[in-house]
Amino acid sequence: MQYREQFRNRLNQLKSENRYRSFVELERQAGRHPHASWNGPQGRHDVVIWCSNDYLGMGQHPAVVNAMQTAIGHCGSGAGGTRNISGTSTAIVELEKALAALHQKPRALVLTSGYVANEASISALAGLLDNVIIFSDEMNHASIISGIRYARCEKSIFRHNDCAHLESLLQAQPLDRPKIIIFESVYSMDGDTGPIAEIAALAQKYNALTYLDEVHAVGMYGDQGGGVAQMHGVADKIDIIQGTLGKAFGVFGGYIAADDVICDAVRSFGSGFIFTTALPPALAHGALASVQYLQSSGAERARQQTQANRLKQKLRDAGLPLLEGDTHIVPVMVNNADICSQICQILLNERHIYVQPINYPTVPKGTERLRLTPGPFHTDAMIDDLVDALQMAFERVAAETTQQTG
Repeated sequence: MQYREQFRNRLNQLKSENRYRSFVELERQAGRHPHASWNGPQGRHDVVIWCSNDYLGMGQHPAVVNAMQTAIGHCGSGAGGTRNISGTSTAIVELEKALAALHQKPRALVLTSGYVANEASISALAGLLDNVIIFSDEMNHASIISGIRYARCEKSIFRHNDCAHLESLLQAQPLDRPKIIIFESVYSMDGDTGPIAEIAALAQKYNALTYLDEVHAVGMYGDQGGGVAQMHGVADKIDIIQGTLGKAFGVFGGYIAADDVICDAVRSFGSGFIFTTALPPALAHGALASVQYLQSSGAERARQQTQANRLKQKLRDAGLPLLEGDTHIVPVMVNNADICSQICQILLNERHIYVQPINYPTVPKGTERLRLTPGPFHTDAMIDDLVDALQMAFERVAAETTQQTG
């Protein structure tokens, strides 16, 4: 067989569909978020990042950086192995206590990423329940889909945020059949939120466990940064809250927060936990510092919301195709993969604005977009410059498209 030829053909197909991911070499600069250095074909340039998941700039916060630097001096760089083989670092123990307190759960379990947390937890928990069925929102993240796949159990997909459809699916199952409902609080591509209270009520009515992915909400919402469930006062209605330490908390890692038996089940049966090297102590110390800081400070969240609302209004005023939502994620719809890539290149090459195109399979074909994530360190002037650059890029690409087809 011509193995490499088949690989090459599939790669060429990605390129022909404008879905091939081209990486831009950026170097983040401590203390200058959202600025970064772009090592491009014409040399080194300063750029402004508009699509980072470091939503609050905590990845460069002095409290976080200092905690990590001190920890490296004390503990070195790595974890040395899995938590079973090399021992559980004190930093992870303290981080898990802080995360459990943040979500008001008896316990938390730290894993190496949000993706791994979903994949390991879902597959382990579902695998321990006889004849379980999983109900999953159709817009759930790839890591949730992977966890369900590895669980090798029956699944039922409900229409996005459609509680009536979910209830009809639940009604069709015996009340005593094990069920897990999996959904998200903030959906990262559209920027909308899940109906947490309504789904929790359905779970109680139909005897189901609830599993809530809060990765794009932890640190961002709630009076202590516990997420949308905390903001709405319904965290106690959710059985398992899953989060990340790599977005608003600005470090790295993932976790679940739940009761003792659920966390222990994942700890004891989750392959992604058991067989993976533990989070290094320095990362755990940095994440702990970030969690503790954002529990006591709401200034970053408030400023972020102010700037997100300002950007949305500027986009509306400019007539740009904003997808409306109630979160910090600001999608600008392009609906064409080639045009989406062209706009991003214009922004980067001519205005030194870094935004990556969001194409299939991350979003359905025909819904390609720019996913903007304004933060507390994006100034009013940066917002004005971005909107002006977007207008220019949209108009130029439209004119060129008309010329080519006319």
